[in-house]
Amino acid sequence: MGIIYFDDDYHCTILFGFENFRRSEVINYNKSFDIKLKKTGTTIAGLIFKQGVVLGADTRATNGKISCDNNCQKIHYLAPNISCMGAGTSADAENINKLLFYQLELQRLSAGRESNVLTSLTICKNYLYKNNGNISAALVLGGFDIHGPQLFSVHPHGSSESLPFVAMGSGCLSAISILENGYDCHLDLNSALILIKEAILAGIFNDLGSGNNIDICVILSNSMIFNRNTWSSNGLFQSNSTSMEKFGT
Repeated sequence: MGIIYFDDDYHCTILFGFENFRRSEVINYNKSFDIKLKKTGTTIAGLIFKQGVVLGADTRATNGKISCDNNCQKIHYLAPNISCMGAGTSADAENINKLLFYQLELQRLSAGRESNVLTSLTICKNYLYKNNGNISAALVLGGFDIHGPQLFSVHPHGSSESLPFVAMGSGCLSAISILENGYDCHLDLNSALILIKEAILAGIFNDLGSGNNIDICVILSNSMIFNRNTWSSNGLFQSNSTSMEKFGT
């Protein structure tokens, strides 16, 4: 059985064959009982403002319906001017961030100049695309280089988007609604911090897989500021600003 097509010379050809359609449907139906999907929970968001980039993330790590870590660090240091956040399977996100960190470190030592954000984006995309989406890591990559502040979202299959604001993870729908409502390309630092906090809080309050605390990273032209536990679940604000810890130290 198939679609019969007659060309200009009245030659009968079959363009599409459906002989194996029923067999494929039965195979897919049987396989559907063997696939067990794992629910992951995260809310990560970032935006570009006048002086740089702000990244924000919650700190809850879950295993199915169990909250196994209430203070997980999801913002990772890649270079003095680049940071990356990961959603999905935490082991995949951690390892791909370590890979990017070491590759960028070697590149800086070899070239003698700061890393470009597009360099880290290309390495990340090639690695994810080569693994055909089997690495369950959705990333938000932000940095400041000679081209100015840049923000990218990278999907598990290797596709990417360059956006002025982005949110990913299971709480991304709530977070992106806050960002779309309040974002302005002329935001100053204080307004950007308030907006990113409200976006992460929207994900925390509307997604059971997100919660506990909020980490914020500010990337400027000449510095990177990392605020650990800026907002905690008890509602108190903390102003502990620390430098980001590098891998291998």
